[in-house]
Amino acid sequence: MEIFAQITGWMVAPIVIALFAGKALDKKYHSEPWIFLGLTFVAFFISISGIVIITVKYIKQIERETKEKKLKDKNNERAG
Repeated sequence: MEIFAQITGWMVAPIVIALFAGKALDKKYHSEPWIFLGLTFVAFFISISGIVIITVKYIKQIERETKEKKLKDKNNERAG
């Protein structure tokens, strides 16, 4: 559930911010839809970066837990 919340946050937050900021800046500078589109592309890359960071973090955590479990199992076999 924690992973889902983090990934959803990385997907939604940058896009929503780009939506509101892009629309407001386009109205202010009469440049519709260019600022909105530019910020949307930036938000897309920010989202991808965040998802990659979270994924790498959890992959390392799973590898560490697996390694610790194997080591513990190996020690239990020696002791038993």
